[in-house]
Amino acid sequence: MNTTAGRREWIALAVLALPTLLVSIDVFVLLLALPRLSTDLHAGSTAQLWIMDVYGFMVAGFLITMGTLGDRIGRRRLLLIGAAGFGAASVLAAYSTSAAMLIAARALLGVAGATLAPSTLGLIGNMFTDPRRRAVAISVWMACFMSGAALGPLVAGVMLDHFWWGSVFLVGVPAMVLLLVLGPVLLPEFRDAGAGRIDLPSVGLSLAAILPLVYGLKELARSGWHAVPAASVVAGAVFGWVFVRRQCRLEDPLLDVRLFARRAFGAALGSMMFGTMLMGAMMMFIAQYFQLVHGLTPLTAGLCMLPGVGGSLVSFLVSPHLTRWVRPAYLIGGGMGVSVCGLLLIAQAGAASGLAAVMLGFAITNLGAGPMVTLGTDLVIGSAPLERASSAGALNETSGEFGFALGIAALGSLGTAVYRARVSVPAGVPAGAARAAHDTLAGATTAAAHLPGRVGAGLLTSAREAFMSGMHMAATVSALLLVAVAVTVATLLRDVHPAGERETPEPSEAPTALEAEAAEAPAG
Repeated sequence: MNTTAGRREWIALAVLALPTLLVSIDVFVLLLALPRLSTDLHAGSTAQLWIMDVYGFMVAGFLITMGTLGDRIGRRRLLLIGAAGFGAASVLAAYSTSAAMLIAARALLGVAGATLAPSTLGLIGNMFTDPRRRAVAISVWMACFMSGAALGPLVAGVMLDHFWWGSVFLVGVPAMVLLLVLGPVLLPEFRDAGAGRIDLPSVGLSLAAILPLVYGLKELARSGWHAVPAASVVAGAVFGWVFVRRQCRLEDPLLDVRLFARRAFGAALGSMMFGTMLMGAMMMFIAQYFQLVHGLTPLTAGLCMLPGVGGSLVSFLVSPHLTRWVRPAYLIGGGMGVSVCGLLLIAQAGAASGLAAVMLGFAITNLGAGPMVTLGTDLVIGSAPLERASSAGALNETSGEFGFALGIAALGSLGTAVYRARVSVPAGVPAGAARAAHDTLAGATTAAAHLPGRVGAGLLTSAREAFMSGMHMAATVSALLLVAVAVTVATLLRDVHPAGERETPEPSEAPTALEAEAAEAPAG
């Protein structure tokens, strides 16, 4: 099998990367558009939460199903179907006339969005079968996603200054049209010719497992420990156990659990989940620090996060080249060590004078995370059989979704507990304002704005110091746990050679059928 990648493959990568960039922008622009659209659509607090969260719920719930579907019906075909659906749902969201209509449009966006990452990673795995080139291609794809995260607030700020709130949903539409035009010409088709039908009960079980888990974790992070979200997590775990049991019995499962028998696959997937859990959740604290402790606007806060995004981009693009000489285990483990230094720097930042320290610590943390993200994704895609590349990509994205949600729930609860133990409400604060101030820093900020000068200032100072204590605790715990993850990853992956020495994985079954299917793809 040809393992080289020529000009056509790199042009095809650009076709895949541009929608990734704009979809990432589309996800982050909503943060700034929410206040205006909530006013226009008369969306209450519950509706606002669903507008924000339903997209992530649908993406997480359908990733595994879409990854397997792409392996069966064709990755290019599913990608183009998803692009068309994403573009149509974006237009529907832009011209929504009610909160319910926007929630429905966001749900459709999530289902369509769930097709994009697995299909894209699967196609990258098939186009770039050489390990070194595949790692570079994945790093470019990741860099586009992070660039979108950085540009999102800036694009939203410009568009909201000149257009109506619905315009932010139209950002990704031109890229989807471009993908629909150029995809059939430049992208090859790949599918598992020997795959059977999708097991519909497994689809239902996967949704019954993932959706309650993600919902429960988000609610626990938002509102603390309550019976309904805790029961939701338990129910999701039970359905997840039933799902895995069913996959072990099926001859043609929705999720091939045999992939976890490959040590590189399991170790890389685990490192990304725990790394995202420990480092990704710190973004929540950092965003609140910029806006609530220093009083920055969302746009200015986004600008303050640019050094962190820059650290990620540098790390993403450099890491694949370092694998020519250094084993992935040591790059990933060493990168996590760098991230530990960034977390410890954040843990020392002060409320009034720590802005530069937090910005630098965030940049160092992201700089160290690059090998984990790019090389971990490469190991997940590269260690799976070629006909399971989309399924592997779906698992890669699902692990990130779970890691982020779990990190926010766990570290967010830890930070909130420390905040509530440390905050001191001055005498003279009304009971309602005192309860709000004792709950969160946002509540304290709102309450302080309606209190007399000295009382309000005293409450705000106490709340900000208590928040910093919570952020320090979360950063310290993350750093300590990340050391353990780094040691574990370095041990489990120590036998994986540098990219130039790794073998290209072959299909686990019916390679001639797979090659015949690839050969049938249009020559472009």
